[in-house]
Amino acid sequence: MKGFGLDRVVEPKGSIPVTAWKLDNSSILKSKEMKIAINLIDFERGNFNQICSICDYDVNRIKERILKIVNERGKIHNPYTESSGLFCGTIEDISPDFELEGFNVGDDVVCMTPLAGLPLYLESIEEVDFAYGQIKCTGYAICFESVKLFKHDRFNGNDSKYLLVTLEEEGNLCNLSEEFKKMNISKALIVGSNLAEVILYARLVNDSNPGQVSIILAIDSSYTNIAKSSDVKKILGNLVDDIYFVDLGLPIEAFDAILKGENRDFMDVVLNLENIKGSESVANCIVKDGGMVCYTGINNSYSQGLLIADCLGKEVDHYALDGYDNDAYDFAVDFVEKTLPEFKMLDEFASKSDIARFVATEGKRERTQNAAKTIDDFIYMSSVTETMVEEVLNVAQYDCNVIIQGETGVGKEKVFNLIHQNSPRRGKPCIKINCATIQENLAESEFFGYERGSFTGAQASGKEGYFELANNGTLFLDEIGSLSLTMQSKLLRVLQENTYYRVGGTTPKRVNVRVVCANNIPLKKLVEEGRFREDLYYRLNICLINVPPLRMRKDDIVCLSDTFLKNYSKKYGVEKTFAKDAYDALKEYHWPGNVRELENTVHRLYIAEKGKTIDGYSIDMLLNQNLYHYRVSDLKRELKNEESLDFNKIMEEQERKLIEYALEKQKTTRAAAEFLNIPQATLARKKVKYGL
Repeated sequence: MKGFGLDRVVEPKGSIPVTAWKLDNSSILKSKEMKIAINLIDFERGNFNQICSICDYDVNRIKERILKIVNERGKIHNPYTESSGLFCGTIEDISPDFELEGFNVGDDVVCMTPLAGLPLYLESIEEVDFAYGQIKCTGYAICFESVKLFKHDRFNGNDSKYLLVTLEEEGNLCNLSEEFKKMNISKALIVGSNLAEVILYARLVNDSNPGQVSIILAIDSSYTNIAKSSDVKKILGNLVDDIYFVDLGLPIEAFDAILKGENRDFMDVVLNLENIKGSESVANCIVKDGGMVCYTGINNSYSQGLLIADCLGKEVDHYALDGYDNDAYDFAVDFVEKTLPEFKMLDEFASKSDIARFVATEGKRERTQNAAKTIDDFIYMSSVTETMVEEVLNVAQYDCNVIIQGETGVGKEKVFNLIHQNSPRRGKPCIKINCATIQENLAESEFFGYERGSFTGAQASGKEGYFELANNGTLFLDEIGSLSLTMQSKLLRVLQENTYYRVGGTTPKRVNVRVVCANNIPLKKLVEEGRFREDLYYRLNICLINVPPLRMRKDDIVCLSDTFLKNYSKKYGVEKTFAKDAYDALKEYHWPGNVRELENTVHRLYIAEKGKTIDGYSIDMLLNQNLYHYRVSDLKRELKNEESLDFNKIMEEQERKLIEYALEKQKTTRAAAEFLNIPQATLARKKVKYGL
């Protein structure tokens, strides 16, 4: 077997590089290795969009995120999307026993083996290219004998990016090329908004029947404020005949706009490049009976498309495309040479427009909707929450450990429920534990159980522990940061070896448990403070879900408040509703206690309101009282255990909180000064003094 880097696996030992959490990316070559200086990396599209989305499409944050992943893992491997990327570079060094003929130091090469399985070091990132999902960078990769490596001598400089983006789709393009040439296509529809991908597939369809095929492009209407039809037409040149901006979320309206608008016939082929829900419906409505629908990835609602075609009574060939072709490199090189004019036009468009905003629309798929969305019992309206939910649902399907972090009361347990209910382990045991309630001297017996007679007071029959109860299912450890370092060490051993001993036992017990943990203080911070084991952190941190506070997802306040009020109306038998101004009052509040505080507040409002409508004034009165108590200290509670007091320090703290309360309530310094009955200049000075 060719070498593929087992010696480079750091964690967990015994795994192969592509599945390992961490690789050794040191520059000193081992046996059967090659070092390549990297200058360009092409990310798999889902990987690139996910990283950009987390970083809010901020270039500096994207660079920091990628460098952080590489620094932590020794490779570029996105744990959410299970994808990485391809790269171009120059061979720097080759070990004497490396068995891959025809390559020498100084050769420019392109590597088609995903970086998920190769050690990588990045020194810097010079540029983020949103149009192509690539980065220009300085660093190196360590390659093994198993790599798919090609000399890169027909393109150089800026043109290399066209080759990489084509190679990312090479398996699809090669396979479809042969299929299309057999079909004699006359009419085709491409559903997509990633212009680099559209160029590739439009060229492919045109080449299948030169001069005889008509191609329509359907782009989701969310892009109309970013790119005009004339812009897209200019980029695509002669590849596309007509362009329609349609709402893919309304497939029947989209169908009417595309097909019936000019009385066209149904399509021979539809290429669905989108992940927007509804695109699969458009594709299967428009394709003719006996036609073909191609999905560029299995995520493009392939299975849903099969069902739709059956319900429409159509016989449709469905292709979910992915994979590698032996002739891919030569095919891609020839393909790029024919498509250079369109790529050059895309570059011109990108240089003059906010391409980052275009990609942001593509990646986030944000749609303005007034209706609340519900998944299982998780309710939300905010686009911020929608992004998090998409991330959660993606993580749920992968059987890996997860950390959920967020402030107290944000709904971390709700997020866990969403993970479990959409995971392969749904229907299996689900054990939820609050680690903060476990006494330290009982923690080991609680987690691992004990044998009979193990200690005084033990049950005669012994006892199963949490891991045993959760076997083949999921274990949720809330407030895991409260566990002692000793208990953390024992927990780490179970996660590494999947075995443990009961207290007093001599026979190892083997378990298969998915561990999801939560904490209101970031575990990374506890690691830095020496309160949480670093090795346990990295064992748990395969995926990290940040649950945003309620103040960052204010649209959720509306649907959550309505839900809570309906629940209390049902419980107490008297239906009450919110007035229109009530929602504004609720959204203006800071919500330090998050969703838990919101539910408590709605309960109090329901009880306190004598009528059937809760208005903004009632909410303002209640919330200002909450805000005052939150900002101004309860001295009796805070000073209870103090042996001596610093009068000036206490008064300054109370003054700071009063100023902060007034500013948050009144919004302007003038109004806040009038509220406190002090001169505006005095308030302004104190605002600066306390850094408010």
